[in-house]
Amino acid sequence: MLYLVGLGLGDAKDITVKGLEAVRRCRRVYLEAYTSVLTVGKEALEEFYGKELILADREMVEQEADNLLKEADVCDVAFLVVGDPFGATTHSDLVLRAVKLGIPYKVIHNASIMNAVGCCGLQLYNFGETVSIVFWTDTWKPESFFDKIEKNRQNGMHTLCLLDIKVKEQSLENLMKGRKIYEPPRYMSVNQAAEQLLAIIQNRRLQGEKTEITENTICVGLARVGAPDEKIASGTLQEMSTVELGAPLHSLIVTGTMHPLELEMLKLFSVDSSSFENNVCQRIT
Repeated sequence: MLYLVGLGLGDAKDITVKGLEAVRRCRRVYLEAYTSVLTVGKEALEEFYGKELILADREMVEQEADNLLKEADVCDVAFLVVGDPFGATTHSDLVLRAVKLGIPYKVIHNASIMNAVGCCGLQLYNFGETVSIVFWTDTWKPESFFDKIEKNRQNGMHTLCLLDIKVKEQSLENLMKGRKIYEPPRYMSVNQAAEQLLAIIQNRRLQGEKTEITENTICVGLARVGAPDEKIASGTLQEMSTVELGAPLHSLIVTGTMHPLELEMLKLFSVDSSSFENNVCQRIT
């Protein structure tokens, strides 16, 4: 049996009872280590679960999944995922491979950022398509995520922006030379995401375009959701470029049309109540 087990968002104790029971039954336990991170390390998880964990990076999961599945054909194997098992498409691929090989699987769900963002007070059914904001480079500055945010806002919907994570990435030089040397991990902050959005707005204005999103659009920055030191800040996009939210992981929400109750909740987390009041009145239902 292959178990896909969600770990939740905070620390070792966020696993469900059902998930913990499954982990303790399994002969081999893999910890997915590239689509998200917990606030505690591998050692803390091993101590709480009473099991040795095998770190599974992107290369291992996407290129050597068949080896993992061969083990699941002869014994119980757990694949642990921060958040919920289906928060990343790679894990759907793992299920499809298991089915093709005739290996039974069981999914044990948990909280993920996709539903935990409700902690800021915005109602989940008012969210449109979720987008990922990637790190720009000197030669690669995609803007497709901005168009999706614009479309959501035109429809009055909020947008959850998942921010880039770079773990076990190689530089172009090392990649070309086949050297297994990896760059230090990088996690995009709300500040960096806001700066990229502001740059796109400026670029489009220079091209004569009028954008739905401006410097004064109300946004919400979230950090370490589900952890004891969770932090939430609401304010304009411009304010999000300078707000201090601390250590990763961060997420950003660009609001659409807000219900009065949503507005009242966001005020609890406002960076500057005066600028907040001046800018939200036109986007209330």
